[in-house]
Amino acid sequence: MNSAAFIIIAILTLGAALAAATLQKLMHAALSFAGAFVGVAALFFLLGAEFVGLVLVFIYIGAVAVLIVFTILLTRRDVGKDRGFNWSGVAIAVAVFSGLTWSILKTQSLSIIAPHIRALTVKRVGEALMTSYVWPLQCVGLLLTAALIGALVLVMEEKR
Repeated sequence: MNSAAFIIIAILTLGAALAAATLQKLMHAALSFAGAFVGVAALFFLLGAEFVGLVLVFIYIGAVAVLIVFTILLTRRDVGKDRGFNWSGVAIAVAVFSGLTWSILKTQSLSIIAPHIRALTVKRVGEALMTSYVWPLQCVGLLLTAALIGALVLVMEEKR
């Protein structure tokens, strides 16, 4: 069952990613981009990495993809304009896919058994963030706040 689920999720994820790279309408491309993120999160859930899957859902789908969609909706002035077929997107997607496939097949560590490590729980991640990584966490929060303010400044229209 797991291998069949993996194959189905992988095909849907690759299809959504290819659609994001090639669709003519920018809004459809952004929504299929979010669909590709859903597929990657489903693969993490299938692998048993629920925390990483939830982080992917909350941050990438809940924040980044929604931010991209809202940016498209707020800044687009040429709604009726079509971009045409994006051959450069297809070329870049095929190049990245073939490069990743080549590097995975050439890796020697695929036959090595991984050492047993403790299970990574949300409690351990929270303790690490609040003890060892307080300053980087605060810097990332400040950077994201500055990015949000910058995006709002770019999107706001001046009143005359």
